Amino acid sequence: MATIIEEVRQPGGSPADPFRYGWRYRQSFDADGALIIEQIPLTVEDLLHPQEGDQVTHRADHQRRRRYLCDIFEGQLRQDPTAVVLDEVRVAWDIPDLGAHGPDIAVILGVRERKNWSTFDVAQEGVRPALLIEITSPETASIDRSVKLEEYEVAGVPLYVIIDGVSRRRDTTLRILAYELTPSGYQPVTPNERGWIWLAPVGAWLGIMDEELACFDRDSRRLGDFIAQLDRVAAAERRVSELEAELQRLRDAHA
Repeated sequence: MATIIEEVRQPGGSPADPFRYGWRYRQSFDADGALIIEQIPLTVEDLLHPQEGDQVTHRADHQRRRRYLCDIFEGQLRQDPTAVVLDEVRVAWDIPDLGAHGPDIAVILGVRERKNWSTFDVAQEGVRPALLIEITSPETASIDRSVKLEEYEVAGVPLYVIIDGVSRRRDTTLRILAYELTPSGYQPVTPNERGWIWLAPVGAWLGIMDEELACFDRDSRRLGDFIAQLDRVAAAERRVSELEAELQRLRDAHA
């Protein structure tokens, strides 16, 4: 049976780049029984309420920051077998008429069983995320700041954090916006004197240092990511090699 691959250019990112936000594939069959695979551009609405299998595009700095936070959070929660950190996994809610979301990062505590989720179903799992984080992109920042803020409040997410890139002329400045759920709804979280936000579900401070995200433990010690740890190990290995070479030189000189 033949397979035909087509691009269906529906309204998406822009006329020049309809796949700007990403795409999904749709399968069907023609009159002769040939399988047709259509590549369909995603819309802004698709980014807000994604389907399983959607391929969303991101910039390099977005991916780097997401990986950094996931590594830190998993390290902080490594002693808790019921804690999971999910990135770009669809979350379906137990609220009528509230569509599923695809947050950049979801921290969930009290999970009964770890699974290979493509969608984390709150009703089925019996627990909802304790923390959601969105890392904004210029094209979709308004959704994260407004629509998702309202819908995550309806979903009952205790803590919602936005890593927001604010463009000023040619530069982009990072800022952190955090909202805590109260009986009267979401209220902005006041940062400490350093501008850091306390993320209780992961037991860490989140701040900005040298124009980049940085996490700190309860005692304000900076938490390093995997790459930073590799750099420290490599530096230590170089120092050991230097000391061994110096020791050998002294032995040769003594001999």
